[in-house]
Amino acid sequence: MGDVPTTIFADEKPLLKIDAKNFPSHADRLSDGTQALLKKYPDSFRVDVYPTHRTAAAPQYVYDNTYKNATRCQTVAGGASVQNCYGGIPFPIPKDGSEVIWNYQLRLEAESTELGFKNLVGTADGQRTLATRNDESFQYPYYYKDGSPESWSGEYFIQRFSTTAPPFKAGESLVIRDSINPKSYRQAWQYLVGQRRVRRAPTVAYDTPDFVASGANYFDEVQGFLGAVDRYDWKLIGKKELYVPYNTNALVTAKVDEAYSKFHLNPDKLRWELHRVWVVEATVASGKRHAVPKRRFYFDEDSWVLLLMDGYDAEGKLWRTTQMTPFVMPSLPGVLVKPATIFNLQANTYSTVQALNEEYYRIVPRKPETYFTGDAVADEAAR
Repeated sequence: MGDVPTTIFADEKPLLKIDAKNFPSHADRLSDGTQALLKKYPDSFRVDVYPTHRTAAAPQYVYDNTYKNATRCQTVAGGASVQNCYGGIPFPIPKDGSEVIWNYQLRLEAESTELGFKNLVGTADGQRTLATRNDESFQYPYYYKDGSPESWSGEYFIQRFSTTAPPFKAGESLVIRDSINPKSYRQAWQYLVGQRRVRRAPTVAYDTPDFVASGANYFDEVQGFLGAVDRYDWKLIGKKELYVPYNTNALVTAKVDEAYSKFHLNPDKLRWELHRVWVVEATVASGKRHAVPKRRFYFDEDSWVLLLMDGYDAEGKLWRTTQMTPFVMPSLPGVLVKPATIFNLQANTYSTVQALNEEYYRIVPRKPETYFTGDAVADEAAR
């Protein structure tokens, strides 16, 4: 699958198998969401724990910038934005939850990537359907090697994709540009084939149902969490050791039918390891609203990628849980995440966003940033 190795540590065997019968004795190292899945699917879901490998790495310029960020980078706007950061982890020694979520927002990425992805939806009766199949280009201006805090525009995530399947959605396109600017966190444009025009898409954010995934998850659940952070207060709970998905190359590069069981990811393919994580709790801020009033995030200590996320309803009951599947990308080098599988525990459904199975993922030269505009989409559609 492009530059992604299909297997790593292929000869290793699980050190521990956790299932519905023995999980109470391991509960202190399992998130609420993982425990809920063990209870909900006792005959099929399990956690196979493998030896821990700390594979996180980065190019030297990222280490250099991370060192500089430790003394120059600051949160502003009550934690809803940052300043004086560039080209590395912004807060390598975080003091609060806002700094940790910005470490994830500005985590290591390649300057430019291309990929194909599928959005897959699992229904309560055990069926799996293709919501959309897409070709996508991403760029991360925050990590341009020739940039600096002074020259950086504040945009850290720009992407454009076009849908190729199913047929009735083929040709649709979406452009997103995310920024640290509190006055304009996201600019988005959508092209709809039936209307034959590009329109601004201001609602493609927060808890708007994700139409690319047939509405089975919210837009800010893409990649575990994507977009503005201003609707939550972010509390740093601390660090703990947890069993988490890690080094999951075998799963993200498997054939679709091999990657999935009836109601969840295939436990024969999903690798779990014991890692230290930063635990952050997000609660809806005063005067704000969100469909998920409380979330608990688990971020990798080494790479700052999100590994697990639990979402709670207004009564404090666990409602949703997200599993990320981080994979090793030696050509960068780094540990990256794209696919996120969001389980709706009350509806008994799941949604995998940006599944890479039977697709491509490669690091490519940068495109002109004018490629990532509504005008560029309109021009291409006209041709």
